[in-house]
Amino acid sequence: MDTSKLDDLARRLAASLPENLAAMRRELETNFRATLRSGLARMDLVTREEFDVQQGVLRRTREKLEALQREVKELDERHRSA
Repeated sequence: MDTSKLDDLARRLAASLPENLAAMRRELETNFRATLRSGLARMDLVTREEFDVQQGVLRRTREKLEALQREVKELDERHRSA
């Protein structure tokens, strides 16, 4: 996972804090970063590449299923007409 986006989000969250909390920003940014990473790790996400591969597998499986369904229908029609 690209952690630079998480780091950027943590930095923006810390920067959005009121000025009177400026002294705590660095610590809060670190805590934000850890919380974001932990939360995403628990989500059991897949990478875009993994998703695309599985989508391709599903597409090919669907195509094979449709071809088999057509073949079964043709065989059934031939059997009925015989």
